[in-house]
Amino acid sequence: MALVDTFQDAAVAIANEAEFQGVEIVAQRARRVGRGVELSLTIDRPGGVDLVLCERVAARINLALEAESEAYTLEVGSAGLDRPLVAPADYERFRDRRVVVTTTLPIGGEYTHRGTLLGLRGHAAVLATKSGELPIPLELVKSAHVDYDYRADLQRAKKERREKR
Repeated sequence: MALVDTFQDAAVAIANEAEFQGVEIVAQRARRVGRGVELSLTIDRPGGVDLVLCERVAARINLALEAESEAYTLEVGSAGLDRPLVAPADYERFRDRRVVVTTTLPIGGEYTHRGTLLGLRGHAAVLATKSGELPIPLELVKSAHVDYDYRADLQRAKKERREKR
């Protein structure tokens, strides 16, 4: 599948282009749908991702794919407020944030673990939970993401508005 290879190469190249400085490729996916290919790219950058950045990245990918004859659809989106943790470096980057980790095997009788991320220790993500520190071996992580608390965000905004008065 030359189209998929070109897509993957273009995605990797974006992170190294000056125009897209700071853009991180969080996830990429290609799957066959009918007679075409569905391409999906999830991006992030410090300070967040907006629609304009998604459009610029999509235009850059489409430019790289214009020589391909196979039909495709392309979706470029933000990792969002509940950003997935996919690389070991993510467990350090999002230290001190609330996270949800789902494991492939139960730890302490549970598959889903919520807590404050303390970072990595060896090959384990460490969470501060109500019952103490919980090390979770990375090889047991099925999925993990930042646990965005919209209520805390609303309370912070409300407090800022009151302080401005």
